[in-house]
Amino acid sequence: MFFYDSTFLLLIPAIIISMYAQQKIQSTFRKYSRVFSGGSYSGHDIARMILDKNGLENIRIEHVRGNLTDHYDPRSGVLRLSDSVYGNRSIAAYGVAAHEVGHAIQHSKRYMPLEIRNSMAPVVSFSSRVVWLIILLGFFLGIAGFIKIGVFLFLAVVIFQLVTLPVEFDASSRAIVQLESLGILYDDDIKGARKVLNAAALTYVAAALTAVSQLVRLLILSGYGRRD
Repeated sequence: MFFYDSTFLLLIPAIIISMYAQQKIQSTFRKYSRVFSGGSYSGHDIARMILDKNGLENIRIEHVRGNLTDHYDPRSGVLRLSDSVYGNRSIAAYGVAAHEVGHAIQHSKRYMPLEIRNSMAPVVSFSSRVVWLIILLGFFLGIAGFIKIGVFLFLAVVIFQLVTLPVEFDASSRAIVQLESLGILYDDDIKGARKVLNAAALTYVAAALTAVSQLVRLLILSGYGRRD
């Protein structure tokens, strides 16, 4: 059965990197959640200031439950900040809040990689739900057509993960520029915010590597490129 195929070894480096990335973002965020800038601004305040500074007064900010569940919703024009960011005055909160505003700025400027990712989202949402069912049916029933369809669907997931990388790196870069321009964080504080964002970026790198490794594994298992 393909579950136990030796090609699973292809996933081991990605699994290790993913585990490290998760540990890194948790430990880095926890560390800089205890480091404060000395000001009285919260993560919400920082996000609001950056939004207004960039002419995005129409973007609402909402409080969402959870830890590191922060995100920008381009469909509704809402920036959602988590429990650990919304009312927090730490360097970590500032970095994450500014990063999510970075996505709002990308959206307002029609940043091409973000446009591509948003256009792919519905397809990828469907693909991620059905791809493994189709592939499993293909293997168990011996229907090569199902396997090929599954591989193509998974290819969309891989492309989505790869396009996500420049989107996230650019949002982090914009965040640092905005934080510096506000004149609230300096030197070590900026370095701390950058470390938080770099740790978060590693999780996206790990996700992309996992997706690519899984695609290669599926191609091998399905016999693509094999001569009859």
